[in-house]
Amino acid sequence: MAREIFTEEHEAFRAMVRAFLAKEVTPHHAQWEKEGIVSRDVWLAAGRQGLLGIEMPEEHGGGGNTDYRFYVVLNEELARAGAHGPGFSVHNDVNGGYLRRLCTPEQRARWLPGYCSGEIITGIAMTEPAAGSDLQGIRTTATRDGDDYVLHGSKTFISNGVLADLVIVAAKTDPSAGAKGVSLLVVERGMDGFQRGRNLDKIGLHAQDTAELFFDNVRVPSRNLLGEEGKGFVYLMQNLVRERLAIGVSAQAAAEEIFEQTLDYSRTREAFGRPIGRFQHNRFTLAEMKTELAVTRAFTDQCIAKEGKGELEADEAAMLKYWNTELCKTVVDRCLQLHGGYGYMTEYPVAKAYQDVRVQTIYGGTTEIMKEIIGRGLGL
Repeated sequence: MAREIFTEEHEAFRAMVRAFLAKEVTPHHAQWEKEGIVSRDVWLAAGRQGLLGIEMPEEHGGGGNTDYRFYVVLNEELARAGAHGPGFSVHNDVNGGYLRRLCTPEQRARWLPGYCSGEIITGIAMTEPAAGSDLQGIRTTATRDGDDYVLHGSKTFISNGVLADLVIVAAKTDPSAGAKGVSLLVVERGMDGFQRGRNLDKIGLHAQDTAELFFDNVRVPSRNLLGEEGKGFVYLMQNLVRERLAIGVSAQAAAEEIFEQTLDYSRTREAFGRPIGRFQHNRFTLAEMKTELAVTRAFTDQCIAKEGKGELEADEAAMLKYWNTELCKTVVDRCLQLHGGYGYMTEYPVAKAYQDVRVQTIYGGTTEIMKEIIGRGLGL
């Protein structure tokens, strides 16, 4: 089915992204997976290509284009290429929303040029060892002391955690105020007391650096407060809509790519003298997946269009994130089964996808939390 949400300009951008990935990412990704981290060079290359900060003001080095569909194209092509190492989506879709909306003029001038060029890599630190989806349960504190905040606590599972030069940290500036006591502080590389733990050893996404972060009485100047004190939880809830949309977009694209590869495999791989796709059970399995992906694509594109108009609701983003990631997990599992023994070999993309997509139902809010959000939207 033809997609109706993109123009010729978007498709030209898609061709450019594919060429970029073929040159700057795909040839190096296997090595990055061995090393557990990508080279900073790919971030600089992405900056030169205009793939970072597309929506940021031109005067600060950005593209000045707030059309969210360009980020959608980038995320789709990264997913189709299996290029999970470069954490561009965290930088663009997640952190970009905070920086674009909340930065003061001074902060924009200080951070955005490097953010857009790839010289400054960003991360966001919400999750803690004892607080994941329940952000109100965070224990990291930031106590005001003169012109500084004294930040103390730890975070875990932080994407871009090793490479990040700027980290947006959710901390309690007023522990007695509950959700209204959460603020966002920007911690910069080199601040005294800011330490990174190990690069975490994960089931998948091996090229993406994911780290523990420790804040031992880090003095963060008040000029690094992002937005207003006490409004951090509101900012997090607002920005999670786009984060969950981005995860859903990537999940859909990854599932479609693995399905197409499996369809080709089913046409050429033979068993008992005929292609495996001609066995009724396998043909029905492929037909089911094709239908599920087509239906989900329609809903996904509708959500993309609504986000472009600023109309996507939190429960809709939760539905998309829940459904797309669960479908992706199921599709990849069924496709691996159709590959037989070869599906268990890591040189086959379906095996890598099996490892990499599993986390999608967890990060950005678990499937269970998404259902809770949807249920509350029903007035229950």
